[in-house]
Amino acid sequence: MRLVLWGDGESPHLLKWARALAPRVELHVASSRALAPALAALVPPGRTLALGHATKFAGGNAALLRALPRLVRWLRAVDADWINAHYLSSHGTLAWLARRLGVRARLAASAWGSDILVAPERSAALRWVTGRVLRDAALATSDSAHMAERMRVLGAGEVMTFPFGLDALPPPPPPKAPRLFFANRGLEPIYDPERVLALFADVARSWPDAELVVANDGSLRAALERQAAGSGLGARIRFTGRLDAATQAGFYARARWYLSLPRSDSVSVSVLEAMGHGCIPILSDLPANRELVRDGINGAIAVAQGAPALADLVARADAIGAANRAWVAQHALFEPCVDAFVAPHAAPSRP
Repeated sequence: MRLVLWGDGESPHLLKWARALAPRVELHVASSRALAPALAALVPPGRTLALGHATKFAGGNAALLRALPRLVRWLRAVDADWINAHYLSSHGTLAWLARRLGVRARLAASAWGSDILVAPERSAALRWVTGRVLRDAALATSDSAHMAERMRVLGAGEVMTFPFGLDALPPPPPPKAPRLFFANRGLEPIYDPERVLALFADVARSWPDAELVVANDGSLRAALERQAAGSGLGARIRFTGRLDAATQAGFYARARWYLSLPRSDSVSVSVLEAMGHGCIPILSDLPANRELVRDGINGAIAVAQGAPALADLVARADAIGAANRAWVAQHALFEPCVDAFVAPHAAPSRP
């Protein structure tokens, strides 16, 4: 099967899909921006296209439409069986238009989260175009049941639901630091990091030995550092910036607790990573989060301001960590999911 992976070639998420697909299909990659070095090394140069567009992640990518003629010419030359578009309000739109202009590849539309849960609510035009993309897709993928249902409401037909999971289960963690909290979502408004600090401050009043490590970076970092200092907890909250994979894995392994309190989200890879390392997640009250965590059973859902009750979780902490790892091993490894995505559609459709 000849498949074009179409999205942001500088994104680690697209690289992960490429690594999983490369052994299974004849893989071609088209990027709206450049190609990350690891992605360029994975795919032969004759099978790639980099359009060099300055993608804006907050939206407003109409200028990408100017690249449509070049994309269409390349897609016609490749003559793929499938084009797998990632992020539907941008790359999905161009894939749909390319098919309208005669590209014969079937469309597999892979949603990432805000393209379904946020963008269609911003305007009637975005809702309309997202619906057109989904109705044109022979297959769509979602990483949560909640998002899959939203996609069906917008017009999707067949939707495969599987988490954007782990490449492999991490090794069993060493003994956990019982009062160590770890948070590594982006320091941007959608992830509500101010609430992460506020929740930790509530916990710290009862646990004077509690510590919080805040990884990642973003536009709110300076304000968050001021918030931490103003709370009197500056010595117990550490901001590390972005971490390499090995350092991040070390924090997952040591931390007992994982904090993720976004305002909007689908199933988060970071939460799956934390669960795979045996952490106990404390998550915001979102439908996709409730697909992962049963409040008071294998983690906590923060349903209001302040800290959720953690005493019962503390008493069962080791058992909860082991159960979360076992769930990830059974339900959230990426390779088996990609097998299920490819196998039913693997027969080439070229004459």
